[in-house]
Amino acid sequence: MKQSVKMIVGNWKMNGESAGLAEFEALAARLKSDPCRVDVAICPPATLIDRMRRIGGPAAIALGGQDCHAEPRGAYTGSISAELLVEAGCDLVIVGHSERRQMFEETDAAVSAKTAGALRAGLTPIICVGETLAQREAGEAASVVRGQILGSLHDDLTGRDWALAYEPVWAIGTGLTPTLEQIAEIHAAARAAMVERLGEGGRIAPILYGGSVNAGNARDILAVAEVGGALVGGASLKATDFLAIIHAAELALVAADAQG
Repeated sequence: MKQSVKMIVGNWKMNGESAGLAEFEALAARLKSDPCRVDVAICPPATLIDRMRRIGGPAAIALGGQDCHAEPRGAYTGSISAELLVEAGCDLVIVGHSERRQMFEETDAAVSAKTAGALRAGLTPIICVGETLAQREAGEAASVVRGQILGSLHDDLTGRDWALAYEPVWAIGTGLTPTLEQIAEIHAAARAAMVERLGEGGRIAPILYGGSVNAGNARDILAVAEVGGALVGGASLKATDFLAIIHAAELALVAADAQG
């Protein structure tokens, strides 16, 4: 089966002050002048979302939040609801990122509740899962990812737009990446768990790979079976670096088309 699109999402994390808007403007201008088959999104700090919306205009780049609260409103100081993200101009939101799971002790149940909140507001959730280095070395990577998927997915995902992101914790921001065989193994296990949890509805959502994706390794990673795109960290902060990854995704699509 031909894959008609790849999804490339940039997660700026707590980076990208106002000066970063110039990089975003360059990216938006390039994608408007040279459209591609790749679905491109940026998840900036919340302070930049509205300004990016004004720069990017319609269609060229989707915007997303890096997290959302499960509730639509209330006395949750410092939190942002999915509804507020929509009002700011977002189309999607990351939930369950490993840094949220580790630093803020988010559980699978909390991620599932945030997923429901995102769907309620009309956002596309990107649900993150992944193992630590200790779990990888203990041979538990596939079982850890399966457990996170079963616990983090929500029944309301069936029939909706969403994505899963596999991000081995030990590869995020370290420059390390799993082998292509290891990526293929976990993406296959993730797909099986998605189907186990949601039935046929688990076969449709793309599985993104995240963890030190860059221009040098993107094309090989994106050619791996069941890799439907990438969740990109530091390499998404510079327009030229991010465009190289987007180009790699296009080349992966061309190669897949050629293979029939």
